[in-house]
Amino acid sequence: MTAVFVTIMIVVANVMGAGMAYPQASKLIRTGNTRGVSGVWAGVSLTMNIWWLAYGLANDLWGLVPVSGVAAVLYVAIIVAYLRSAGRSAAGGVLLGAFVLGMVPAPFLAVGGWAVAGLAIGLCYGMQLVPAVAAACRTRELHGVAPSTWIMAWVEAVIWVGYGLYVVDSALLAGGVSGAILTSVILGRLMATGHEPFRIRRPARAMA
Repeated sequence: MTAVFVTIMIVVANVMGAGMAYPQASKLIRTGNTRGVSGVWAGVSLTMNIWWLAYGLANDLWGLVPVSGVAAVLYVAIIVAYLRSAGRSAAGGVLLGAFVLGMVPAPFLAVGGWAVAGLAIGLCYGMQLVPAVAAACRTRELHGVAPSTWIMAWVEAVIWVGYGLYVVDSALLAGGVSGAILTSVILGRLMATGHEPFRIRRPARAMA
């Protein structure tokens, strides 16, 4: 794997990772439709991106820094738009995600430093996506979900698997593998429920 190809992978992963939250933020702001969107997912995603930012800075993994910083800002926008539409009663889920689930790596950092915390952060990427998967599987009404967010998340996850193999980083590998699996579940759910852009359009019948 050449250095140029690795650089291209990092650039694409950063574009996908930084941009994946934008379609969901934009859709929530534009439509106010929260059906199928998980507040717990939004909260834990914000905190986990802050963890990835700290991990990248601590370990000179500069490929992680831009994507994590921009994504954190976009998740703030998602949370604000989500609470504006869903109401204050939905704040509990966001807080649960941000300050309970999102703080799982903290004791690992305290005990084993960034080497141990990094693996915990990577494994937590799966936990980060579980609320979104659960929300998508509980209902067929996924009109609030932005498919582009999950297509980009899948591409990003696959790239981080490749990058993690290249730099031999277990945290990136754990995050990439779990991310690829769980985003595939969400995309499969969108396909199964016939949401755009996966809806199969039947040809119009010819006039008799």
